[in-house]
Amino acid sequence: MVVTEMRAAGMGATQASAGVLAPYIEAAEGSALLDLTVRSLALYDDFVCSASADSGIAVPYRRTGTLDVALDEASMSAFRATAQRLSRRNVSAEVVDRIAVHEHEPQLADAALGGLLIPSHGFVSAPELTRALAAAARRRGVQIIEHGAVRCIARDGDSVSVETERGQVNGDTVVLAAGSWSGSIAIQGVTERMPVRPIRGQLLHLGWNGAPLRRVTWSPHCYLVPWDDGTLLVGATAEDVGFDERTTAAGVSGLLEAACALVPAAAGAAFLGARVGLRPASRDEQPVIGASRAMPNLMYATGHYRNGILLAPLTAKLVADAMLDGRVDPLLTSLGPERFGDL
Repeated sequence: MVVTEMRAAGMGATQASAGVLAPYIEAAEGSALLDLTVRSLALYDDFVCSASADSGIAVPYRRTGTLDVALDEASMSAFRATAQRLSRRNVSAEVVDRIAVHEHEPQLADAALGGLLIPSHGFVSAPELTRALAAAARRRGVQIIEHGAVRCIARDGDSVSVETERGQVNGDTVVLAAGSWSGSIAIQGVTERMPVRPIRGQLLHLGWNGAPLRRVTWSPHCYLVPWDDGTLLVGATAEDVGFDERTTAAGVSGLLEAACALVPAAAGAAFLGARVGLRPASRDEQPVIGASRAMPNLMYATGHYRNGILLAPLTAKLVADAMLDGRVDPLLTSLGPERFGDL
């Protein structure tokens, strides 16, 4: 097996991911995306355990829950409705009032009226998880070609030929998982391009002072992820600016302002840096996972937008089951590339 990367493994959008695992906040009720993210979260304990065991690399991973903070009564009403829906799914969720939300997180601003606590949520170090997965793959004989962006995919008899910046790779099957660049790869016999566009996400890295936050803390304008080393990640912007990977003054200042409004102590944190990544959003902002109709032996796995890390274990399973065993999950009927044409 050969994996080609346009950069070093994990140095694209992954390095700018906060690694939040929160399906009940990120995905809308009744959507295929919610079913996907919930199923993927259920795989995470074993996924991280296997990646660590197979690579020998410890992956920071916490299931300490999320606290979604309400700053107005409309948000509190929405939290109550969400808690009722989650109860019907047998998912633990607690709506807490002004007093209780400050007991759960003493560092919140006085403006916090209450919150929604979901204990099953968590976070993972996306860079370390990627490093572990790459090391585990290499131990199993996988060749990873870095700095070898793919230019085109073509038929080669019954096989597939992949032309990269570092030469040609041939194989029986190919998975196109090029993120925001998925639409830039030429595919023989396909006139349309995958409708995936980059959405810039900026993420701040702060050095925290004093008692750390207890869990991922969310507001309408930012989220905060506390790490055991005393640092804090603040995310994230969502900017439709094309392939522009710059951090900006507006992005940094907006996130700092939102973080300080939610947790005033953030104003005293050290600024350690800002990261940026381009998240791949499909036209309907749903993942694209499934086989190509136009080219035999080509499978798409792209368009994960804000949920790439959360969906990693399930995407891997869905693709492997379909390609290796011919087992196509019913969920893929609504996520396949054919919804955008003969891709």
